[in-house]
Parts: sequence; C-alpha cells; structure tokens
Amino acid sequence: MAPQVLIVGAGPTGLVLALALARRGIPFRIISNASGPGEHSRAMGVHARTLEFYQQFGFADEVVARGVKMAGIHLRTGGHSGAGREVMQVSFADLGEGISPFPFMLTFAQDDHERFLLGKLHDLGVEVEWNTELVGVSQDRQAATASISDGRGAPESTSFDYVCGCDGAHSRVRESLGVGFPGGSYEQLFFVADVEVEGDFDPDLYINLSENILALMMPVRTSRMHRLIGIVPPDFPVTGDPQFEQIRNQVEALLDIHVTRLNWFSTYHVHHRVAEHFRVGRAFLLGDAGHIHSPAGGQGMNTGIGDAINLGWKLAQVLHDRAPEELLSSYEPERIAFARRLVDTTDRAFRPLVAENVTGKLMRRIGVPLAVAIVSRVGMARRAAFRTVSQVRIHYDDSPLSVGKAGHVRGGDRLPWAGSGEGEGGNFGPLTSLDWQVHVYGTAADEIRRFCQEARLPLHILEFNAAAARTGLARDATYLVRPDGYVAFVGTGACAAELRAFVDQQQLSFAGGGGPSE
Repeated sequence: MAPQVLIVGAGPTGLVLALALARRGIPFRIISNASGPGEHSRAMGVHARTLEFYQQFGFADEVVARGVKMAGIHLRTGGHSGAGREVMQVSFADLGEGISPFPFMLTFAQDDHERFLLGKLHDLGVEVEWNTELVGVSQDRQAATASISDGRGAPESTSFDYVCGCDGAHSRVRESLGVGFPGGSYEQLFFVADVEVEGDFDPDLYINLSENILALMMPVRTSRMHRLIGIVPPDFPVTGDPQFEQIRNQVEALLDIHVTRLNWFSTYHVHHRVAEHFRVGRAFLLGDAGHIHSPAGGQGMNTGIGDAINLGWKLAQVLHDRAPEELLSSYEPERIAFARRLVDTTDRAFRPLVAENVTGKLMRRIGVPLAVAIVSRVGMARRAAFRTVSQVRIHYDDSPLSVGKAGHVRGGDRLPWAGSGEGEGGNFGPLTSLDWQVHVYGTAADEIRRFCQEARLPLHILEFNAAAARTGLARDATYLVRPDGYVAFVGTGACAAELRAFVDQQQLSFAGGGGPSE
C-alpha cells in the first residue's frame, strides 16, 4: 500500500508519531537527514504524562527500567571562586502519589531513548530512511507533494495525503510552508556536558544557585554518567570556544564533585519561539519545528511527544474513514495554545533565574530556595508542582471535541487515573486499545448500554471506589474517552441522546465491539 503520510525527522517526536501510525495500520515513510540516531543525551527527562502514553503503547515499564528515578533534589549555594555548600534537601519519593501510575521524576538519555523507540518501530516492520532529506513541499487540495533526496541522484517527487514536520528548530517543512517562527534568544551562554564522576552513582538532582552562577547536575545513566548544565560566566577568562577544562575547577567546586571522564561538552544559547501556525493545509508542525523554549522543567521533548500523540490518532481516524477531515482542524488549537502558554511560563520563570541584575540575584538567593521549601513541606504545593511539570495538567477545554462536565472532570481533561499505587493499571488499562471508549464508574444506564452496542463503541463499567472519588470522577456519569486518553464528552443521568448528538455532530464511527466490560 502506498504511504499516506510522510514524517520528516526521526527524533523522539517523529519516532512516537511513527509508532502511533504504525500501531493503527497507517502506511507512511519516515526520513531523516541524519546518518543515524543521536549519539548524545540531549533531552533527558521523561515525564509522567509521556509514560502514560507509553503505557498505552505497552512499553512504559521498559522505559522506566532503562531510566533513572531521581530520588531528590539538593539545593546548594556558593560564589564564583568558593566551594558550594548544601542548604536544602527535598525528597521526590511521593511527589505524584495518587495522581499518576508514574509518580516520580525519570531521566532516560535521549540517545538511548531514540534507540529504544527505533527498536519498537523495527518490531513493527518499520525502518527510518537515514541520510535522506526533504528538499521542499508543495500542496493542493488533493495531496502534498514532497521533493526528497537521498544524495544519490536527482530528488524524487512523491505525493502523500499529509506531511508532518518533526525536523527540529531549523525545520525544512516549516520553511517550505513559509510559516513564521517569532520569538527570541537569551543572551547568556550555557554549557552542557555528560561526565562520569568519582564515587557511587547518585540518582539525585543537584542545583547550585548563587549570585552569579547557575549550575546543576542530574543522573543520566546508572554507569555514573551525569549531565552538567550551567551558565558560562560572562567575566570568566575563556578564549575562543569555551572548553570544559576552562570551567572544570569552578563546576567541581560548586557541585562538590570530581569529574573522572568527559563524554561530551558543548555550549549553546537558549531560544524561545512558537510557530505562527501548526497546520497549513495538508502539512503539520510538531516538536521543535513548532516550538522551542527554555529548559526549565524539561518540557521540550515531552511536549513534542504530546504533539505526536495528539496528531497520530487523528490522522489514523481520518485515513481510516472513521472521522471527517475536519477532525484534523482540532490539532492546531489544542497544541498551539499549550505551546504558547508553556513558552510564556517557562520564559517568565527562566528569565529572572539567569538574569545578572539585582532581580536575578534575589531570585537565586531567596526566591528559588523559598519555593523549594514550600514544595517540600506543603502537600498541595507538591501535588501542584508535580501536575505542572509532569504535564498531566494539560487540558483541551476550548477544543471543539470537548463537551460537558460531571464531578470535577470536564470535557477536554485528561482522564484522571483511578489507581491506587505505582504501576497499577487502574482505569488506564482499557486505554491500551488506542481507540475511542466509554467509561462509567458505577452503574451504566440501560440507554447508554444500548447506544454503545449499536454504535460499536466499547463500554467499560468500572467500580466507583475511593480512588475514583478522589480523582473527581462522578458516580454513574458517562465519559467518552478519546484514543489519547483525554475525555471528549461528559454526561450525567439519561444522557444517551446527548452522547448520540455529539457523535453525530463530530461524524465519528467506531470499530470496536459495543458490549460492556465490567
């Protein structure tokens, strides 16, 4: 069968989109101008919401086993030339307990992450076309035509139903579409290094915030590999391109470590930009092609994966003729709204954190320690911090696919997790179908049963227990759950007519069995 979708870029965003399509039987090609997967651990944090998506694919536990759970955070302080000292320690042990089956902070080096996802694609019979680049894209109402070159001859011209740009901040897809990428850059020069350090492996996060310094260390791999990130001080005596040896003594003193081996080192500037559009006709932008922002909270890679999950099921529904093309119109408003909020909030948090003025110094010396102290001692603050950083708080209330409210759950919210402990499936178990389904916690009305049977819409009747009540789910309410685990329609009582109207309005059809699962 001819490929219907072209995916440009084979980082985590492109690979997850490829998995989302492959698992749903959509033929596609995935190309990359790189010679193979990345060799450095750029992005590392894999947040709870991403692990929940991976749980739907059936391999979250494998990712957790390969990664490192960060046990806690150590806040340090110290000057330019003096050694750092620890001023506070906070445990991450129960940070998201009761909110997600993955209530922890996980690091998983991006190069290992990419190879893992490539292995999952290989198992499905899909291979990335390396050393293959997109020359340009043109489109009309019938198709998107891509000019593709593998460097061995004249570029080929191939038509697809849709083209997906997952090709990074310098996206050729975005450039071909003429989409603007407004934003700016931070003036500070940052360094990043992957190193081995002396002593036993430490799964904690260390941060040194002093008047003029930002330096942190986090675990990357269990083989004593750690990531160092910080600001190259503007008055530090470096010549040419800074090298690690020029800042080694300062970093080691600030973090109280001794580096025994340098894996790689680089310097870079941080940017904050959001594309003017995430969709132009038959072409879409995902991940860094659509948004880049500060590293605060480790949101970048996880946001790109969220883009891929959001678009993947919608493309599959349309290409399987189970929904009209209008369904794809919900991708941009759902994802661009979050990207804009994310860039704005990370910018407002990051700018004073790295500023060299009085505000920046006060933020590093007083603001951050105070915030960490509050999070460490106030349960509500801990939960709020986890919900925000882990991305379980993302919602699509303003989407045309979001209707109704019951309990504390609105259409557009992530389906709350009604499990009771780490790793337990709870009500997330049925989501592995990667398809539409109805959840009722308690007793389903006869008319809901009949409608689901007629519509071939899977109905899951689950116990209304303490865990369900804790999450804000309402007893006996009807929740129509999207293939990505977000709630679309919510109704109470005898709401079969309203549910039918929603399904008809969206022109949805379902392929699953409609018998209740109790």
